[in-house]
Amino acid sequence: MKNHALKIDFHIHTVFSKDASTTLQEVVAYSIKQGLSGVAITDHGTLRGALKLAKEKRIIVIPGVEIDTLHGHVLALNITRTVPSKQSLPETVQKIHDLGGIAVAAHPAHPARVFRLGMTRQAISISNFDAVEVINSASFPFFLSTYMSRKLAERLNLPQTGGSDAHQAVEIGMAYTVVDADSNVDDIIEAVRKGASTPYGRATPWSVRIRRGAHEIKRG
Repeated sequence: MKNHALKIDFHIHTVFSKDASTTLQEVVAYSIKQGLSGVAITDHGTLRGALKLAKEKRIIVIPGVEIDTLHGHVLALNITRTVPSKQSLPETVQKIHDLGGIAVAAHPAHPARVFRLGMTRQAISISNFDAVEVINSASFPFFLSTYMSRKLAERLNLPQTGGSDAHQAVEIGMAYTVVDADSNVDDIIEAVRKGASTPYGRATPWSVRIRRGAHEIKRG
């Protein structure tokens, strides 16, 4: 069977993340509008939104979670059970693998997170990650973060992904990954693991960042 060049946004939050406003219906509508083949729903610490959207037929939906560890954030992709937060990177990655998923180092070169949490080259290298999120639209400064993340992935010889880190519907598809795979979740995940993925994207505009910040303040 011939593979396809699928356009996947691997980092999307919905209303099931307390700091996001995107409804599940908006995920589908904006994904189609942006020409995406699919998305990974990666809410903070919960699979509720991902599992509710899993039966959607118009786009591919990859269930995932963004996990807060002791040393940064990790995207767990293609899992159907949650992973505890506030554990070490190696423990978190191992639990993701035990559930049959892949572990992606999320926005590892975001300066504030690097210095505060220690998502360093050494920490990632000993944790058996499957990929590095090289392009994250919400990271700031965007170009420096992208450059550092790409260098990190290259030095560790790890596959690269991109995602918008959307917390509002308008952000969906600002970054994405082209994956050479068949149109099913397992094949997409295996293609990423093998490095058949190329990230693309741009920075979240300031006007959108300001609206996002206002929403986060309102939600507390």
